[in-house]
Amino acid sequence: MTTMSTELEAQWMPFTANRAFKRAPRLLVRAKGMHYTTVDGRQVLDGTAGLWCVNAGHCREPIVEAIAASARELDYAPGFQLGHPAAFELANRLSELLPGDIDRVFFTGSGSESVDTALKIALAYHNARGDSQRVRLVGRQRGYHGVGFGGISVGGIENNRRAFASQLLPAVDHIRHTHDLARNSFSRGLPPHGAEFADDLERVIAEHGAGTIAAVIVEPMAGSTGVLLPPVGYLQRLRELCDRHGILLIFDEVITGFGRVGGAFAANVVGVTPDLITMAKGFTNGAVPMGAVGVRRGVYDAVMEGSPSGIELFHGYTYSGHPLASAAGLATLDIYASEGLFERAASLAPYWEDAVHELRSAPGVIDVRNWGLVAGIELEPRTGAPGTRGNDAFIRNFERGILIRVTGDTIALSPPLIIEKAEIDELVGVLGEVLTEVAKSGR
Repeated sequence: MTTMSTELEAQWMPFTANRAFKRAPRLLVRAKGMHYTTVDGRQVLDGTAGLWCVNAGHCREPIVEAIAASARELDYAPGFQLGHPAAFELANRLSELLPGDIDRVFFTGSGSESVDTALKIALAYHNARGDSQRVRLVGRQRGYHGVGFGGISVGGIENNRRAFASQLLPAVDHIRHTHDLARNSFSRGLPPHGAEFADDLERVIAEHGAGTIAAVIVEPMAGSTGVLLPPVGYLQRLRELCDRHGILLIFDEVITGFGRVGGAFAANVVGVTPDLITMAKGFTNGAVPMGAVGVRRGVYDAVMEGSPSGIELFHGYTYSGHPLASAAGLATLDIYASEGLFERAASLAPYWEDAVHELRSAPGVIDVRNWGLVAGIELEPRTGAPGTRGNDAFIRNFERGILIRVTGDTIALSPPLIIEKAEIDELVGVLGEVLTEVAKSGR
């Protein structure tokens, strides 16, 4: 396979510096277990589970076989007024993993679709109960909720919002983020300070009135903006405030779902049950696009009972509950259960924590933070050139056979849950050496 830049021009790549990439492309052609293989035959240790999604490791044979079997027998089935057994089986299996009384499932094709679906369900819920004045949606600064217009409206990444600002949803507010480098730097696990940040919701309530707010949506851990962790007690406080004021609470668990923080969902780990949970990524181990929204029984029942006969929710996607995705989801859940991967992640977390915190002495590191099998290593930005230190680290690690993810000057690590201790040592060891190289280069 050639990599001539002229052969790469047709694709407009997502979230990529297209011109720079096509001058020096990084192409992956195979994957197995913990490793990718590049177009020139090099092995690359996957420190990011693809894009937070390949939690069970790459090209797992049971998932491959399930997808192939489905393609041979039922390639596609319409989801409007028709169904197929695998989707219902998957919904039942998923409901067993979800916390509390979240036992209704709406299938989507991605995390972005899951978020927009959850926001619409929240509005439908209040309408069905006669609270049609509850139209305001509250997100969080530095939050990422996909790239649909609903998701970027409640999201808090300014670069994502800037070009489309005039067309975003109008009744949206944001509470402050949870990152507090001054008090929580180099914390191990959930940081001790900052539960009171949840009280910023009271500011929005005072400004607009609780009776106008439909839902609050937050990621338990903001992954795409640099592994921003919830302080101890923060999510509990947010739940209390939402309950007090009749506001639905949505957890965006597209990243934290399916074992990433040591349990089926972060909600299970922290003991807080939201009203809706969005998910995708690890749901099918990244093999086939699929997402879902888990919904509390009371929310579902309100929409069913408050709607006229016929279609209760005018919403859906061509690929909701797609047969191949359903097959992949069932096979993925089987692997998670049979190999105890959620429990494995929890048991491996202390070793992971010790390893990543060894990087606190690496040049340029101003914070290390971790939760489950995820870590953020924040680097000091270069004067007048923010993001360049992180980008240099990304490229040099890839050249050394290590895949990391960077957001500005923060490195995010989230390896497949099958990672071994020796691979953790390799990942952290090479990363430490690269950070030294980057500091010396000054580029």
